[in-house]
Amino acid sequence: MTRATKKNKKYIGLSPDELIFRGQQKGDQVYLRIIDFDSENLTENDVKTVKEISAFQYKDTVTWINVDGLHNTVIMQEINTAFNLDTLVVAEVLNTDARPRVIEYDNCTLITIKMLRLDEATGKTLVENLSLILTKTVLISFQEQKGDVFEPVRERIRKQKKRIRNGGTDYLTFALLDIVVDNYLYVISVLGEKIETLEENLLLNPKQNIITEINNYKRELNFLRKCIKPAKEMIFSLAKTDSDFITESTYVHFKELEDNISQANDASDDYREILSDQLNIYHTTISSKLNDIMKFLTVFSVIFIPLTFIAGIYGTNFEYVPELTYKYSYFIMWIIMIIVAVGMLLFFKKKKWF
Repeated sequence: MTRATKKNKKYIGLSPDELIFRGQQKGDQVYLRIIDFDSENLTENDVKTVKEISAFQYKDTVTWINVDGLHNTVIMQEINTAFNLDTLVVAEVLNTDARPRVIEYDNCTLITIKMLRLDEATGKTLVENLSLILTKTVLISFQEQKGDVFEPVRERIRKQKKRIRNGGTDYLTFALLDIVVDNYLYVISVLGEKIETLEENLLLNPKQNIITEINNYKRELNFLRKCIKPAKEMIFSLAKTDSDFITESTYVHFKELEDNISQANDASDDYREILSDQLNIYHTTISSKLNDIMKFLTVFSVIFIPLTFIAGIYGTNFEYVPELTYKYSYFIMWIIMIIVAVGMLLFFKKKKWF
């Protein structure tokens, strides 16, 4: 499952309102789920056709329609027609590589954002595009594949939590975006724990494979930053948008989102700096170890230079070497060599050269 944004050549030159799925298919079927509620009543169903949900737009209740799977352009066209949407809205939903943003239309507000999910098996961070179409009484959410990331919101609705049951589609929008941002924080925290553990290992035992780990974490963090920074811009823009579909009381909650997304963004920046520092620490530690090795070898070599000189003198082939006939010459030579070696070691120690 690729995480990179790629531009397919066949989409170049197409009209912006062309209803063509411009992304990677991540599921076989399209699933439609509807939750309709007010402060007292709740209806929750899986539906097969768009016709079954189109009538809900005329009710005074809050209707949340969730669409899992975007590859079926027939269903997307039916949604476009049933809810009288601008073709550009659905065309934007079908473009899963689009940058997160907020777009105001006459009868709706479109919000797009990247949703992150941690794959527990591989440890990789997966991304999918989330689109929200917000109207007065209907919120339509579009996901690329079926998942349970929004199950906590559904549970709050089922348990008759007053704030979400009494709120409108705008508060429901906040609740979904809050889940997305919370996942940002969770994914970063998991990656952050690994980075901090790596820092401890780096100081204790800097092995060669740590470089590979640092580079892997940097690549993963750069990917997260590519998702979080545009999301931050989108949320700040949303909090400033003067929309007919967002009440004044809900803007307070969007301010909370600003704080959370800023926290996620700051954390990603902090861990990026930590990884750069770790890389510097690794190179510094390796250089220090190399210097210690070179220092030892240098001291070793310097000690043996005079010893080699002494041994070289007595290894010459001159016929007359006065000390050759002396009984204790060999032992005296060894004593001199030991004195020279110990003396040089004491001299190096005094100079703190090792």
